[in-house]
Amino acid sequence: MGRLSSRDARVRTAWEADRRYLFAIAAGMLGRPGEAEDVVQEAFTRLAGAAVDEIGDVRGWLVVVTRRLCLDRLGSADARRTTPTPEPPEAGAESADPADRLTLDDEVSRALAVVVDRLSPAERTSFILHDIFGFPFDAVAELVGRTPAACRQLARRARLSIRNGSFHAGVPPAGSRVRPAAGLADRFIAVCEGGDLRGLIELLDPGVVGLAAVLGLPPLPPVRGVNAVAERALSFFGPSAAVSLEPFAVDGRAAVVARDGSRVLAVVRLDEREGRIFHLHAIARRSGPAAR
Repeated sequence: MGRLSSRDARVRTAWEADRRYLFAIAAGMLGRPGEAEDVVQEAFTRLAGAAVDEIGDVRGWLVVVTRRLCLDRLGSADARRTTPTPEPPEAGAESADPADRLTLDDEVSRALAVVVDRLSPAERTSFILHDIFGFPFDAVAELVGRTPAACRQLARRARLSIRNGSFHAGVPPAGSRVRPAAGLADRFIAVCEGGDLRGLIELLDPGVVGLAAVLGLPPLPPVRGVNAVAERALSFFGPSAAVSLEPFAVDGRAAVVARDGSRVLAVVRLDEREGRIFHLHAIARRSGPAAR
């Protein structure tokens, strides 16, 4: 039997090392082992057809593709429950390669957004931070101020709600509750992207404290005072950091997501007091801005 090419060897190595991990992700999101196995098989099929030697982090690539395939299935299932289809889908409708886009297509993204928006703030936060952004439950718990077990249960309930279409009665759309929080996040983003140190200082409470945790590293010491916190924030999220910032909500509180392309690098919770930020709490990946 001939020697494997470097490409085939990397695919086989990934299969042996990462298959169980990917299955756990898919099973947690879909709740159905059979579908989870199908998703993992499809993810490796995509990997086998990709330029493997040009992928720096094969496991990260597979995780992204697996999550997108799961979200596509969740979105498609919700659309089937709510939208009449006068004609069966074409046979080639599922041929689009998620590895070529690594983002949800617009139709599935919109459908999923409507569904996720109906979850409670706690469920939505745990589901998005863990299942979509890929943060471990320990990090999610630190951001939301709950135990890892509680966050795991919240994410599970969110998945069940998405699959079953059963939402909590009386919960209004998320936008009606988080707009003030989003406004604070928008202001934070504006001063950071503009490199406006004075504007950021004015947005901070005089007793502000900044905390940052980098996954896999010991806790960083807190930073106190408006000048120190503002300078640190601009070094992480200012123009020179080359990251894109988006408003978010953590359990209904203002937050910001920092991205490098499609990869989420950090989530920063902004705790507000009388219109100013008195506490910043960031969770970042090792390659993210807080690791610098």
